Amino acid sequence: MVSKIRNIPRNNFFLYRKIRELLEHRAMWLYLTLNEAEKKGLDYDFAKPGVFHCGCIQGLQYLGGDKKKSLKTLKKNLFSRIAQKIFEMKVLESTDDKLSIDFHYCPLVKAWQKLGCSDEQIEKLCDVAMEGDRGIASCFDGEMNLGKVISKGDSFCEVRFSKNLK
Repeated sequence: MVSKIRNIPRNNFFLYRKIRELLEHRAMWLYLTLNEAEKKGLDYDFAKPGVFHCGCIQGLQYLGGDKKKSLKTLKKNLFSRIAQKIFEMKVLESTDDKLSIDFHYCPLVKAWQKLGCSDEQIEKLCDVAMEGDRGIASCFDGEMNLGKVISKGDSFCEVRFSKNLK
């Protein structure tokens, strides 16, 4: 079966490749752990609360001392220039209340492709991994939503953070 997922980096600068390999390693252990759990009868979803909690820990670090919990702080601390290069991101909007980014490459998806995962597995793995970003968003009193995603065969991921305005 031919994969519908197209995930090819445009920039292959040596340092970017090396950083991507580190991220691929993280994706590999996530898949292998979830695959072993599945053999024992567990669905991938069992891992979501733990990944969300990990995102919360990261989110508190990215928040620093920002009492406003501005999404500009999230952009600065998580989506740095080097991160933008690694994931081939385009920042579309960055305000206190909204952060809109398109990701044009995903090293995690690439790792799962290298491991021979099916498109369906990759979609599930991506959903689990994105729980970390949802946890990060919660620390900024916000949420993270996805539109298009590479793991479903789209050409990029639409990642949208927004504040829960009261």
